[in-house]
Amino acid sequence: MVKVSGTITAKGVNIHAKLSSDNNDYISLTDIARYRDAENPRFIIQNWLRNRNTLAFLGVWESLHNPAFNRAAFDDLMDKAGLNGFVLRPQQWIASTNSIGITSHSGRYGGTYAHSDIAFEFASWLSPEFKLYLIKDYQRLKQAESDHLSLDWSARLEIAKTNYKIHTDAIKEHLIDTQLPARYTSLTYANEADLINVALFGMTAKEWRDKNPEARGNIRDAANLVELIVLSNLENLDAEFIKAGLSQAERLKRLHDTAISQLRSIAATASIQRLKDRFDEE
Repeated sequence: MVKVSGTITAKGVNIHAKLSSDNNDYISLTDIARYRDAENPRFIIQNWLRNRNTLAFLGVWESLHNPAFNRAAFDDLMDKAGLNGFVLRPQQWIASTNSIGITSHSGRYGGTYAHSDIAFEFASWLSPEFKLYLIKDYQRLKQAESDHLSLDWSARLEIAKTNYKIHTDAIKEHLIDTQLPARYTSLTYANEADLINVALFGMTAKEWRDKNPEARGNIRDAANLVELIVLSNLENLDAEFIKAGLSQAERLKRLHDTAISQLRSIAATASIQRLKDRFDEE
């Protein structure tokens, strides 16, 4: 799952959003509330939360999407909703009900965020007109990010294919005995792929699968951005080691040392940090 940050603009209000490739998008309620009160948006959110209809909507949403939703705590809040003295802050709602639909963040771009379903409901409570502007620019942002990710993925895929071919060509030319049956040559390719897996991840593909039986994909599918960059570099480097006639044991040591060094160096670069800020999972 890939997550990116973006900005929605509705009637002159900039609203931060955290978009996800699985459509679990979260939009800043704090920013939306600034449409009504730029100085004290938290009070607008609190007024919305104390509304009985709001809590009923949130309860249904959490029941549909959140197996860990605390129904008993929700029922207690519903009994109090609408009373003159009833006040509910987002943090109280999250802590008492174990909410996933509303979240609270501190630091840069902090504030109260909500799933897009809930954010649109909040916007509608503020102003139906504002909600329509919000949805329109949200759709624009989703399409832009979809186009960007599609292009980025295609480029990364082509680079990966190229590096993979460089590696497998070196294996074919220098390590494969053409007199052996095909089933044995496939073992050689798998063995060499696992050499890089061990150098970078510290385990073979099978060992990773045994430790992650519920995971989808394979060990390389689970790699983060920095690991994928290093993986690509190691494939090229190993191809040169193979051509130079280094033993597998020597190649493993050199590849592992290189992996450690590159993981440290690449992760610390400003360009990679920007990419991580854009594409990393929360």
